[in-house]
Amino acid sequence: MKNLLVTGSSGLIGSEVCLHFAAAGWKIHGVDNNQRAVFFGPQGDTRWNQQRLASAIQNFEHHEVDIRNRDGVLQLIKSVKPDAIVHTAAQPSHDRAAAIPFDDFDTNAVGTLNLLEAARQACPESPFAHMSTNKVYGDRPNTIARKELDTRWDYDDPTYANGVPETLSIDQSKHSLFGASKVAADVMVQEYGRYFNMPTCCLRGGCLTGPNHSGVELHGFLSYLVKCNLEGREYKVFGYKGKQVRDNIHSEDVARFIHAFIETPRVAEVYNIGGGKDNSCSILEAFEIASQFSNRKQVYTYVDDNRIGDHICYYSDLSKMRSHYPGWNISVSLTETIEQIVSAWKQRTAAEF
Repeated sequence: MKNLLVTGSSGLIGSEVCLHFAAAGWKIHGVDNNQRAVFFGPQGDTRWNQQRLASAIQNFEHHEVDIRNRDGVLQLIKSVKPDAIVHTAAQPSHDRAAAIPFDDFDTNAVGTLNLLEAARQACPESPFAHMSTNKVYGDRPNTIARKELDTRWDYDDPTYANGVPETLSIDQSKHSLFGASKVAADVMVQEYGRYFNMPTCCLRGGCLTGPNHSGVELHGFLSYLVKCNLEGREYKVFGYKGKQVRDNIHSEDVARFIHAFIETPRVAEVYNIGGGKDNSCSILEAFEIASQFSNRKQVYTYVDDNRIGDHICYYSDLSKMRSHYPGWNISVSLTETIEQIVSAWKQRTAAEF
């Protein structure tokens, strides 16, 4: 039985990866210390997901290890000697990072370095898949010519008709401190691949979503939006007329791509992983879709000031992913994803809507 080590195993992508690989016959080693609850408070708590994994996966072993603990990470990877590592643990909010810059950098950048060096010492041949972010591009996507439509912004440059490619520069742009710490991690993952010839990849995620997300205002766009809708809670729209666009990819499709990479790994690759243009929506459009499944009108207020470094329009060009792994494609539509999120929040809150 192969061993998979997953950091951030109680989070959205980490838990999906655990379930996916367990179904494929792997033994799962989950690494998570519920740091999300520290970053975001009780509403960010993921212990429920840890318990769900322990119940659902027979060959699941939880490790209460903080990835900032260099020696703890090294000893864990030496003892497990995983056949593959999926690194999803992070401080995930660019808003929160400004208030906790050291915690943010130590988690995102130093934590990733701890894992890479431990992998180099213990299992350098094991594929290492790192969940990066499209925030490594900073606000450079905002320099792409765009047009305003009735409910969204869109690109007005044929070069970007299919979305943002991996060739977009990450230099000389405003990232937010979160984006900068993730840049450091992203480049280090590439460097360990190129310098030490390790099979690594950076997955620069768009909006990663799904029914098992503990969405909060500062992270988890669709999940938090749906939660507000169901509870009749006011949702704040920050700038850009609510027409800012994101591409949304279901966590299951992320796990499927990671599996494809681990089965046929490459060295120091970078992929923009998102829902692509077909799974993109603006905030205003998300309101409408969520309302279709909840039968509730979205309550929201508009704030003129946009978030620092926020993208006005962003959706991923999936051409490179499809070219390298032709057996993979998006399998869960945007409407189906939102329907699942609505259903999940109803179940988790055990409320009558």
